[in-house]
Amino acid sequence: MIYGIGCDMTEIDRLKKAIESEHFYKRVFSEDERNELAIKNIPPQSVAACFAAKEAFSKSIGTGVRGFGLHEISLLHTENGKPYLALSGQAKIIANNLQIKLFHVSVSHTGSQVMCVVVAEQ
Repeated sequence: MIYGIGCDMTEIDRLKKAIESEHFYKRVFSEDERNELAIKNIPPQSVAACFAAKEAFSKSIGTGVRGFGLHEISLLHTENGKPYLALSGQAKIIANNLQIKLFHVSVSHTGSQVMCVVVAEQ
């Protein structure tokens, strides 16, 4: 059963400037994301996709960005490149309390924007 759907659009150029701040980068992105992005040489669209996924997640569970840190939501990829969310800390507790078992993630981008849709399923 679908619990909620969240979507977010993020401008790639906006995130290019933000990631120049080490404080922002460590506050927003999990260690796993930072490792995955480093392997890919941190393309700006990948950074923006991670950020958009966090926003879309918060909308899919209906809380907005409250009660958890953005670094507790990781947009990672399977070996085949399929995106998925990995949760930790309060984000994971909130999802468990809402009995959400699975998050479906879709990410797409143009040269200037990234769009992410997250569907929370119970």
